[in-house]
Amino acid sequence: MPSLDYSQAAELSDKLEQRLIDSLDTDLKTTRRAVLGGLGLAGSAAFTGIGRADGNEDHGSGKDSHGNFGAVGEYSDTDFDPHEFLYQFNTGRGEQENVPQDVYQEDGRTVREFTFQAVDTTVTIAPGIEFPAWAYNGQIPGPTIRAVEGDLIRVKFENLGRHAHTIHPHLRNLNPEMDGIPQNGPGVLDTGESFTYEWIAQPAGCHFYHCHSLPLKEHIHRGLYGAIIIDPAPERVADRPEEYCDSHRSQITDELRADLVAEAKTRNHEYPENDAINEMVMVMNGFDVNFDGGNEVYAANTRAFAYGVGDTNGQGNWEAGETKRPIQIDKNQRQRVYLVNAIEFDLINSFHTHSQFFDYYDHGTTLTPTHQTVDTVMQCQAQRGIIELDYSNHDPGLYMFHAHQSEFAELGWMSFFEVV
Repeated sequence: MPSLDYSQAAELSDKLEQRLIDSLDTDLKTTRRAVLGGLGLAGSAAFTGIGRADGNEDHGSGKDSHGNFGAVGEYSDTDFDPHEFLYQFNTGRGEQENVPQDVYQEDGRTVREFTFQAVDTTVTIAPGIEFPAWAYNGQIPGPTIRAVEGDLIRVKFENLGRHAHTIHPHLRNLNPEMDGIPQNGPGVLDTGESFTYEWIAQPAGCHFYHCHSLPLKEHIHRGLYGAIIIDPAPERVADRPEEYCDSHRSQITDELRADLVAEAKTRNHEYPENDAINEMVMVMNGFDVNFDGGNEVYAANTRAFAYGVGDTNGQGNWEAGETKRPIQIDKNQRQRVYLVNAIEFDLINSFHTHSQFFDYYDHGTTLTPTHQTVDTVMQCQAQRGIIELDYSNHDPGLYMFHAHQSEFAELGWMSFFEVV
């Protein structure tokens, strides 16, 4: 690859990042790190005004606005790397050390079992800026679960946080007891309580999970959310192809059926065809650092400008620190992004690519695109989809992507692919 001058892109990233940090310092009169260090989580909440919501709004338990107080488990997010998170799919085979998991057969069905804990912690959202969070297994976004259509997803959930929590899946769940809402099944789980959720992995697609305790906006905004990827089963696609495209069964030709099955294999992590695809998870999120009902920081995968440009020698070697570097991709490999919008307080978010157009699969539930040759898609909260990109005819170098709300981009949701 020829030497490339990335200095202007690095200067842009640094300028926007520093402006964001300076604005937060001015707004809060101190950095988040200083607040947490001097006051602790409870003091920080009082300082920022979150006590208003904590004290006056119901968090799902009738006897206490947050459920019972008790021992609080803590994780540190110092090991959270947004670049590693892109590729961390938990299939039950131990992909993440902080996610106890297993995969086994039970009654003729594959079971993928995970242990989740809700904890109170702090997460880094920009250099020197920390956010008092509620998180599954201590990370935001929560761990990505991946299964195949028809599998049983079993999540052993324990609440170690100060407030009452649940896990609600955006799946076709047939058992109301497993819906993870205050009114069904075990309801909300107070501190120290546990429950095992079980969901059939259906339909195929890119899906979402989150806490459903009240006030809902706070439990989601504080970080209790993540992605569920359900891979299509090629044998099911062959049997019911009309469910994976917009054609009626009578219109399904042998050629179309074969194409759908071939595409399903590229989306199924248990087939070698999937190895040829570079797959990434991006959860778009935002952070209201002063708890005034509006976000001051925006990101893909939590850390502002994590996929911006830092210091490089122009040969693909990065020395940025703070994990700030573009996403390096092989131009000869097909790119797939599982995109989820978890933002609170803003009605809409978006994903825009520079110098490239893509195919988009809304919710990922079809094997044919719902939008073809577009360079921008919009998502409301909890909306998600799959983006397919091809840079095979592009020159090596940096290609920007970001939210096409200019405010979001300038406040952290601005990124680059580095095509090599």
